[in-house]
Amino acid sequence: MPDAVEATSEDLRHLERARTLARRGWGQVHPNPLVGCVLVTEGEVVGEGFHQAFGGPHAEVVALTAAGPRAEGATAYVSLEPCDHHGKTPPCSRALVEAGVVRVVYGAADPSADAAGGAATLQDAGVTAVGPVWGPAEARAENPAFHHVARHGTPFVALKLATSLDGRIAARPGAPTRLTGREAERSVHRLRAGFDAILVGGGTARSDDPRLTVRHGPDPVRPPARLVLDSRARLPSDAALFADTTASAPVHVFTARDADEGELERLEAAGAGVHPVKAGPSGLDLGAVLEDVWELGLRSVLCEGGGRLAGALLDEARVQRLYLYLAPRTLGEDGVPAFGPAADALDWTAFRPVGDPALHGRDVRVVYDRTEA
Repeated sequence: MPDAVEATSEDLRHLERARTLARRGWGQVHPNPLVGCVLVTEGEVVGEGFHQAFGGPHAEVVALTAAGPRAEGATAYVSLEPCDHHGKTPPCSRALVEAGVVRVVYGAADPSADAAGGAATLQDAGVTAVGPVWGPAEARAENPAFHHVARHGTPFVALKLATSLDGRIAARPGAPTRLTGREAERSVHRLRAGFDAILVGGGTARSDDPRLTVRHGPDPVRPPARLVLDSRARLPSDAALFADTTASAPVHVFTARDADEGELERLEAAGAGVHPVKAGPSGLDLGAVLEDVWELGLRSVLCEGGGRLAGALLDEARVQRLYLYLAPRTLGEDGVPAFGPAADALDWTAFRPVGDPALHGRDVRVVYDRTEA
């Protein structure tokens, strides 16, 4: 077990810097977690780094390389418990020991079965280990998909919606409606870069004709796959999704098992992977869809609507994080509800706000996480 020593105010300050560094890896390291590291000797920062690319050196190694011989006798501040396994890189716990680090303060415990245990290894080697400093909710907030997958073994699902102040996502059914500005759009593209897949319902795919690619912000190390729930296989063959189909950013369409065979063949000819699943209350069985998503190797999914799909995912408690972009306008009673026709029945007590609201031009983004026991 880590040493029962409370973190000091100085510890918290350096740990916050490690958290800030970690976030620079967004879109480049998933499904690995975001991790930052700061090395301090006698109050002076002698090295810092973050996990920059999947398969590349971890944050601790980057910081140790920057510090060189000055790492001996240092305290390491790491946003996540140093890993303790041989994967694509050697254990960071051993690297810290070998560099002569004498104390490690870490924010979150590593939830994964194969990499956890770094704190114990450090202590066995005579290194003081302090942590986890953050509580469970704060720890999950930094790497929600990583923690969810490690604990549950199911895809992490986040829901993103741009809404008017009166809770609408379109002026009327089937009418594409731009609500937010360019700043918010760029924020959404950056958000996409950190997910394995982007998901929309069939109605949204047909009415908005989105590409669901990352065109602004960081180029993701692995472009997200595009997923469409289209029970009757009605997605047009000339949909914008198919203009960008590549092996690294495939399109997968989930249909009902009794969908017309000719339509399924048409979608396959257009470039889609077609996945018939059993029916469910919202058209398709969402549990079956997510099981197929997992089998495809996709661990994190960002759903971008529409309202019916958003409401169904929330109603079945399948959303772990909610991103809401609020635009300063109203659409009135004819507008499409953000959470579908059953919005009044949704239970919001399971969600808590994460961080501060962020201003993107005239639009505001708020984030909520599902609480866990």
